[in-house]
Amino acid sequence: MLYEISQLTKVYGRSTVLNIPSLEIEQGRIYALIGPNGAGKTTLLNILGFLDIPTGGSLRFQSKPVRYTASELQNLRKVVVMVDQHPILFTTTVYKNLDFGLKIRGMSQRDRGRIIDETLELVGMRSFAGARAHLLSGGETQRIALARALALSPEVFLCDEPTSSVDVEHQQIILNTLRQINEEKRINVIFTTHDRSQASLLAHRILVLDRGSLIPAAYENIFSGVIEKVDASRYRFVIRNGFALDVPEDQIKGNPGRTRIFIDPAKIEIVGVEENDRPENTVSGKIVSVTTENGKIRLVVDTGVSITIFISAHDYRAKKIMAGDTAGLIVSPESVHIM
Repeated sequence: MLYEISQLTKVYGRSTVLNIPSLEIEQGRIYALIGPNGAGKTTLLNILGFLDIPTGGSLRFQSKPVRYTASELQNLRKVVVMVDQHPILFTTTVYKNLDFGLKIRGMSQRDRGRIIDETLELVGMRSFAGARAHLLSGGETQRIALARALALSPEVFLCDEPTSSVDVEHQQIILNTLRQINEEKRINVIFTTHDRSQASLLAHRILVLDRGSLIPAAYENIFSGVIEKVDASRYRFVIRNGFALDVPEDQIKGNPGRTRIFIDPAKIEIVGVEENDRPENTVSGKIVSVTTENGKIRLVVDTGVSITIFISAHDYRAKKIMAGDTAGLIVSPESVHIM
């Protein structure tokens, strides 16, 4: 196992910005961290990169407990590299930007030249070796930052929003580069993004953070609304436009009021609108999107609010449904989680 997290917390002042009871990150994989601004993505990335120290809990790296001494952190930072969202390059040539880190590690000039040539070739920037780094475009800067980190032969590559400030052409090149270094060089890649489709295309596994905590599945099914008491043992979560769902009584903490919920897309059942005897928490809507994701069929249904569900390919074929059809969704109380 690459990383093992247990009861990890990070607190700033009175705010807990990260609270992860348990997480394992496998060797040799690509992981995507997604979630809204302020969810804790960059904080978690900095802890995994040994640039920040957690407030509580434990972290193991390659099956060994991490001890936060200066000497151990220095050694760990040699095998785990971070590429920031807005990387800063030295105001010299591209070649010298890559040469600096290799030189301070005591590598010979001949070996440095070979590694720099190979790395720039990998990111498609070999012809830019003599260019002034600080005059490059945003996409070119990001690719050189990737090359500079890659030249150090890391075991783990951490990227914070690697495509957020670059054009579409460079986005695809950067994503292809990350996939290539994982497949060919077996380097572990963990990156943050706001783009779910990008995460789905590149990552072997997607981790979703919200308010510092991991949530079990898709990012879309998070809604703000108000919990209302219906009777002595029944509560409803009202979102908007009359959209309301029963919620489990045992999840109600304190008095009803405004909160947020997460609906697990894997626990939503899809039925035909003509089916009778449907249970409570059934809503109808139009299927607006059908895609595949990690071996599952991902449907987005417009019910007045957009709800994402996951079903197996077998169930999808059996239902004989497609984009544009109207369908019913059974949102059982067990699929609803108060956040």
